[in-house]
Amino acid sequence: MDSLYKRLGGAPAIKAAVDAFYGKVLADDRIRHFFDGVDMERQRAKQRGFLTMVTGGPNAYTGQNMRDGHRHLVARGLNDGHVDAVIENLAATLRELGVPEAEIAQVGALANSVRDDVLDRPAAA
Repeated sequence: MDSLYKRLGGAPAIKAAVDAFYGKVLADDRIRHFFDGVDMERQRAKQRGFLTMVTGGPNAYTGQNMRDGHRHLVARGLNDGHVDAVIENLAATLRELGVPEAEIAQVGALANSVRDDVLDRPAAA
C-alpha cells in the first residue's frame, strides 16, 4: 500500500496544502496572533518538511521537535482550543483540495498524536 504521502499526491500536494492552510490560519482570529512576526516562508518550508516526514515521504525535516518548537507559544497561552483550530483548518484545506475523508482522518490523527508535545504536557502514561 502506498504511503499517506503518496496518497495525498506527494510534494506538489503537500506544497499546495501548506500554502492554502496558512492562508486559513492567518485569517483565523482564534490563532493568527501566534504568527505575528513569523517569517511565513520559513514557516511554510518547515511545515512542508514536517508533513512530508510524518506522512511517510522523504525525511528532510530539520526543525525543532514539537515540544521545543512550541514551548514559547504555550507561554503565550497556546491551548487545546488553538490546536483544535489548527486541525480544523488543516482538515478544511484538505477537503477543499479534494482529499478523501479517510486520508483527512489520518492526517488529523497524526496532528492529534503530537498534541501533548505541542502543548508541553507530560507524555501520556
